[in-house]
Amino acid sequence: MFIDSHCHLDFSVFDQTRDELMLSCEAAGIKGFLVPATTAASWRTLSRLSKRYSQWRIAYGLHPYFLSQARLDELDALAEACEADDVLAIGEIGLDNWPGSCDMGVQKDFFARQLQIAKSLNLPVVIHARKSYDLVYQLLRRVGLKCGGVIHAFNGSYEQAQRFLELGFVLGIGGTITYPRAKKAQRVLAALDRQAYVLETDSPDMPLCGKQGKINTPLSVIQVAQHVAQIRMEEVEQIAVDSYGNLLRVFPKWHEGLL
Repeated sequence: MFIDSHCHLDFSVFDQTRDELMLSCEAAGIKGFLVPATTAASWRTLSRLSKRYSQWRIAYGLHPYFLSQARLDELDALAEACEADDVLAIGEIGLDNWPGSCDMGVQKDFFARQLQIAKSLNLPVVIHARKSYDLVYQLLRRVGLKCGGVIHAFNGSYEQAQRFLELGFVLGIGGTITYPRAKKAQRVLAALDRQAYVLETDSPDMPLCGKQGKINTPLSVIQVAQHVAQIRMEEVEQIAVDSYGNLLRVFPKWHEGLL
């Protein structure tokens, strides 16, 4: 059994194919999906779709890349929405230092406030960190979460990985490791303990090597697992078992109603 721990199945690109895709995933042995929000406007859509697809687990948050559209009062709405709906985590939240991103001061303010909401609700978090691992780590340490979570699309050093693991996080491993040029990411993955990672696709983005320009889907999680197995010199079945066990550890509510 495989779980896609990070995919955006609520995006409109899947509107015409979502039912068929869910059936294909079921047939392929992909049994669950964590779908994190990106904006406040997406919370209502996620709530509605999660009632239609029992395999979904959802997270609400304000993605750092889209904060130029966000308002501070949406943080109060976030806490209320998380209590009203059965969300698994706060996310996708974090810091994005990519050119064109929102002002970093604004990002840090929203990130810290959302971490405090997660702490008050005793929820794990789904972290987006692009060119910002050390700063994200500092803020996580400062807030002192009760729960850990996932560092989505981790592409940092082994030392950075260990710091996040010590805080109770696991690392999201996806399409990046399928590229021959991703030597550092592959070395880090090979050196990690079995308890360190979960599998993800970031659908519809983050396509696997050879599939650039195509819409990515959770079906790719099996190929991600196969690449992880090759890199770690383990069996694919072991990768499935380990990644699922790690998911349950950071998201203990995951199994409720899923299996």
